[in-house]
Amino acid sequence: MLTVDFSRFPLAPGDRVLDLGCGAGRHAFECYRRGARVVALDRNGEEIREVAKWFAAMREAGEAPAGAEATALEGDALALPFEDDSFDAVIVSEVMEHIPDDKGVLAELVRVLRPGGRIAVTVPRYGPEKVCWTLSDAYHEVEGGHIRIYRADELLARIREVGLEPYGTHHAHALHSPYWWLKCAFGVNRDGDEAALPVRAYHKLLVWDIMRKPLVTRLAERALDPVMGKSFVAYATKPHLPAAPVPGGRAAPETGTERA
Repeated sequence: MLTVDFSRFPLAPGDRVLDLGCGAGRHAFECYRRGARVVALDRNGEEIREVAKWFAAMREAGEAPAGAEATALEGDALALPFEDDSFDAVIVSEVMEHIPDDKGVLAELVRVLRPGGRIAVTVPRYGPEKVCWTLSDAYHEVEGGHIRIYRADELLARIREVGLEPYGTHHAHALHSPYWWLKCAFGVNRDGDEAALPVRAYHKLLVWDIMRKPLVTRLAERALDPVMGKSFVAYATKPHLPAAPVPGGRAAPETGTERA
């Protein structure tokens, strides 16, 4: 289940991509399938080890094209172990709401993103998330849980503050909002057979939808995303630096092999 829309966030074979806070690796795997040289980074060592196993399995199964590369790293979002301008694209999905210094994270991402590169940022949408917080304190009052709810204009302002230029937004996963409302209403910590019947029934619907991808649910979600999509997704670019002036009033030519 992808939150980033790759038709709005195009990747070229060989692009170097950072999936920050990769979790179980869903976006990193898709980048790998598209021929990218992807780095999946997360602070959770257990998840990173699992992502590394899946990368190896994909490689053995021939799921990635020739030239694609994949690395899984444990690391800190506020101190990335990469040089400036290292990546063509960066994904940070459902991460910002967990980190107190969200401005510091964005600044680090801008540092490692090359001029002209793209970034995709996704966070829980304000309305559906506010319902969850209202229904259940346990939903957000957990170690490592959500510490803030972003309004769309607030997140876009954060993005602009660090020098990025937004170029598109949308909402995603409308069918997942009712699931989390049910979870919060009946007990967010009750999983599996311990979950309430409405939660178990809706979970089966979601699994069926993910596995089968029927037209009816795809059309329903497309219609409902603008109204109750669970995630807000923003896309932005890092602008090129202006060329340095030279005597005589003409700009010095740009150097290097930067790609737009």
